Amino acid sequence: MTSTRLPSFSRILRQTRPNREDAIAFAILSGLAVLVFRTAEGVVAPLSSLDLEPVTLDPAHLPYYALRTVLRMFAALLASTVFTLVVATLAARSRRAGRLIVPALDILQSVPILGFLTFTVTFFMNLFPGNVLGVELASVFAIFTSQAWNMAFSFYQSLRSVPADLEEVCQGFTLSPVRRFLRLDLPYATPALVWNAMMSMSGGWFFVVASEAITVGNTTATLPGIGSYLSLAIQQQDFRAVGWAVGTMAVVILAYDQLFFRPIVAWADRFRFEQTASNDAPQSWFFALLRRTRLLPVLLAPLATMGRLLLALEPRRRTLVVGAGRAADPRLEWAWRGLVWLGVTAALAWTAHYVLTSLSAADMVQALGDALITMLRVIVLIALASLVWVPLGVAIGLRPRLAERVQPVAQFLAAFPANVLFPFAVIAIVRFDLAPDVWLSPLMILGTQWYILFNVIAGASAIPNDLREAAGMFGVRGWQWWRQVALPGIFPITSPARSRLRAGHGTPRSWPKWSPGAIITCAPTALAPISPMPPPPATIPRWRWASA
Repeated sequence: MTSTRLPSFSRILRQTRPNREDAIAFAILSGLAVLVFRTAEGVVAPLSSLDLEPVTLDPAHLPYYALRTVLRMFAALLASTVFTLVVATLAARSRRAGRLIVPALDILQSVPILGFLTFTVTFFMNLFPGNVLGVELASVFAIFTSQAWNMAFSFYQSLRSVPADLEEVCQGFTLSPVRRFLRLDLPYATPALVWNAMMSMSGGWFFVVASEAITVGNTTATLPGIGSYLSLAIQQQDFRAVGWAVGTMAVVILAYDQLFFRPIVAWADRFRFEQTASNDAPQSWFFALLRRTRLLPVLLAPLATMGRLLLALEPRRRTLVVGAGRAADPRLEWAWRGLVWLGVTAALAWTAHYVLTSLSAADMVQALGDALITMLRVIVLIALASLVWVPLGVAIGLRPRLAERVQPVAQFLAAFPANVLFPFAVIAIVRFDLAPDVWLSPLMILGTQWYILFNVIAGASAIPNDLREAAGMFGVRGWQWWRQVALPGIFPITSPARSRLRAGHGTPRSWPKWSPGAIITCAPTALAPISPMPPPPATIPRWRWASA
């Protein structure tokens, strides 16, 4: 009879003794914690401190401004993640809720940032009167509107494309909704969600200029940050200060790419849906450092134990009996549809009444004509952007080592404030006497084109390795490979990205405007999120190759 011998206390002590990696990780994490707490001190300061310490163009203040901006953006990213996990899951798993949530999100994505600030600033400032925290929350909410919709639709699209065999496995094991979410939904959607969170983070930089200057009535509260610094530099035409701001942005983006996004990309690679392991997985020095630590897993063990205890308290579901499901009441379904159509009819009637009483026939014809011209511009720009970024994105996504090098560069280019380039575009248009209706159009795509690149990279990296190997074995090459492997693999992810690109173009806040006297006034550039695509058919396999 054999008995299991428990490890001795001395052996446990040796296994958990801190090593060099623990010291390095402790130094990095403690340094980040000190910076966060030091920066958070200004968040709860009195509102009068913004007037006592106004934003200046002194480059010595840029590190502090950068920390304040990054803290707001990560707070918005956290709120966007929670919003995504709750709302997108509800929309994907409840047909009735999806009928309301998906159109609502599709409408909210096109609302300009200033439209949100008009009614949210007063609300947040009344929550914390006389305190900077109210203004900070209004700024975070503005950045939240640049991140949440993109992430929500990405997660929704992933949940709608879960393979049918995995759905059947969950039903066979009678997993509860919580366990199904933790065991299937969240892991399956994590790779695409990580890339969209990365893009949303970069897209949030477009909002910092508008979100860090909060106006209520005749009072403007300017929060310290890179956005307000850059706005002041552009206002004073100090191009040297603009250069300092852009350089600081590059350093900050590189830092959080190395310490946050690249480790998450390396960790999320384990959730790729494939039957054979990839030979070239993404790497991260910081993620490898954390995995070699001994003390960190011990410190995080209570959190994992608490999570398992919460799952253990969940009531066990009864065994599923085939054919015992209760059909939905058709009367309830008709009542629900009636309520939805009643709401849609009321909204259309209110809109028609407003248009007919506020606009003349000539105004409506002009608005329709301008909308058709804008639609033509958007279609042409989407086609051109797709021709450029789809091949490059597929080439990058199929090579994880190349993606590691391109990732921080793409994040910086996606985060680069396009309004910095507008004065140079004005100079070129005036200097060469160009037609503004034609040459202003490319400015519309400066920020939104990166949604295609990031989503194509995410879609290409998610193509299962076994399908790629099978394509190589069957000799699938050239256009056949694109038509039967690459495009079907990236289409479920890139289609929402193109819709996001369309929404970003169609929103008036992102349009450069030509005014008399050859002067261009540019509204703050911003992005609008994606629209959902219908779920793909539950066929296995999803890609078919013609016989060689």
